[in-house]
Amino acid sequence: MKPETQSLSPFFQSRSCGSHWHYWHGDFAISSFGSNPPDPVGVKGLRQFLNDDQQRDWLDGKTKLLDAAEREQSLEQRFKYAARFEKLLRRSQADEVLAILELYAEKCIPIPRSTERFYWSVSCLPSTSDKPLVRVNASWMELFTLLPDGDGLRSRIIVHLADFTTDGSAEPEHLDETFLEQCVERPEDVSHAIWRGKAILIVKVRDAKSIRKFLTDPRALRAIRAFNLTHMNRGRNAYQASHCYSVADCMVGE
Repeated sequence: MKPETQSLSPFFQSRSCGSHWHYWHGDFAISSFGSNPPDPVGVKGLRQFLNDDQQRDWLDGKTKLLDAAEREQSLEQRFKYAARFEKLLRRSQADEVLAILELYAEKCIPIPRSTERFYWSVSCLPSTSDKPLVRVNASWMELFTLLPDGDGLRSRIIVHLADFTTDGSAEPEHLDETFLEQCVERPEDVSHAIWRGKAILIVKVRDAKSIRKFLTDPRALRAIRAFNLTHMNRGRNAYQASHCYSVADCMVGE
């Protein structure tokens, strides 16, 4: 496994988008507001839908959450990215991308239909330097990205470092590399980078089979859920404007 270390600064790209900025730190995306956009009620983020006990039970795999039957949609937003979705479908990796995204939504996002766009979003062929196929975001943070790897796939999965250390600390020296390698089909399919300033681990997994195995390993899945809960509870999603409903159809059903 090839370890890398990324420091908090400098950000080497930035782009204005309305009232906020998108930054690409190393090879993953975050967004910065002067302050988070307000939620419609006093309670922020996911806690408007699920209390702490419900979230904890979902995190531990003890409950199956009841999601909304209907999805809130914007036709204008749907048409905005329809052409990009058609372009994605012409890529050789399209079927694998959509199947993995469906798995990700089922396993890693709580009540994805109820929280779609406003508390998580998926971008289709976002125009950033790393040329991803799709990217899932919540609040200001990237959660999960699929990128081309020749005719295959590679992924970037963002988690709390402490969930992958031998002692539960946020110390990079304590990273459990053996466990990381056990989460994929072949040890050479996984590498990582560490964002020291935020105690964040960027897990890079190659090959669709290894990506699927990582997303379904019980301990890795719990870590993904924990990170996603953290950011879905921060408030409204900063990437609402880039949400692609056509991709989301394949994730959560029409």
